[in-house]
Amino acid sequence: MPSAASIRSLASKAFLMRGIIRQPAWTLQSTFCSATPQTPASDAAASAPPSPPPPPAEELQKQIEQLKGQIEDLDDKYKRSLADRENVRTRLEKQVQDSKIYGIQSFCKDLLDVADILGKATESVPPEEITDRNPHLKSLFEGLKMTEAQLFTVFRRHGVVQINPLGEKFDPHLHEALFEQPVEGHQPGDVCLVTKLGYQLHGRTIRPALVGVAKAPPQ
Repeated sequence: MPSAASIRSLASKAFLMRGIIRQPAWTLQSTFCSATPQTPASDAAASAPPSPPPPPAEELQKQIEQLKGQIEDLDDKYKRSLADRENVRTRLEKQVQDSKIYGIQSFCKDLLDVADILGKATESVPPEEITDRNPHLKSLFEGLKMTEAQLFTVFRRHGVVQINPLGEKFDPHLHEALFEQPVEGHQPGDVCLVTKLGYQLHGRTIRPALVGVAKAPPQ
């Protein structure tokens, strides 16, 4: 038969169990659930996929070679672009310079006919007629010679040079051959006759000299 002490102990335990059962659900949860709830950041970190492994050394070397090739190609294109721009600048400068030098070429060619007429006029006067007995002719002749001299001075000032190739070798860049014939005292290819003088403007032929050229006599 149980004693009084054991009966009191069983009664106190029954009273405690009755109090726990009657507690609200939230108190039971805070009492029995001691685990810390997870935060959204920890959930995202837990659900994130693992980082991919680094590429192998062969793949890295291949990418490096491709990048080097692209750099070399871009460097070549850049240098070609600089060279093209320099060529364009040089051509434009030359065109501007040529326009300054040869801009008067058409005007000079027109004045060459004036020089030819003056030369023919002075050559047509017989030297024996230029005396004090013909003062008017003498004055006219001297005026023509002075005009011709002044015209050639202006020509030289602007770079126009006369070409008189008599006795020189024929040059197709400076002369225009009207005929060829054997001429005593001249080697084949020599200019033996000048029918019209030529002219150059700063080294450029603006009118070739019209000449006759000696050739070898027939055998």
